[in-house]
Amino acid sequence: QVQLVESGGGLVQAGDSLRLSCAASGRTFSYYTTGWFRQAPGKEREFVVAIAWSGTATAIADSVKGRFTTSRDNAKNTAYLQMNSLKPEDTAVYYCAEYSGGSYYSPRNYKYWGPGTQVTVSS
Repeated sequence: QVQLVESGGGLVQAGDSLRLSCAASGRTFSYYTTGWFRQAPGKEREFVVAIAWSGTATAIADSVKGRFTTSRDNAKNTAYLQMNSLKPEDTAVYYCAEYSGGSYYSPRNYKYWGPGTQVTVSS
């Protein structure tokens, strides 16, 4: 079993940047694809981006393309989500999760989840 913990969230203004971290423990992190999702109040959990063990982004949502990037440091068992040019509509709780197969876009295809970190973007 793996444990995931997100960090780096906060309150920022529109146009600012944030970098989220996803720290993994429990077993080898580098073998697995890591996904990032977000969930705004009253909305379904939404796919953001996924990164393969090799460090290649495997899929990214159109809503964040060109603004968000992902990376990972397998030696540190940590994945990152760099968010630039933030908009108020990016406000949500952001989660990282371990991919288990199937479509990258469905949260049902991720087995382990972190507790999430809140990102709030003011206008």
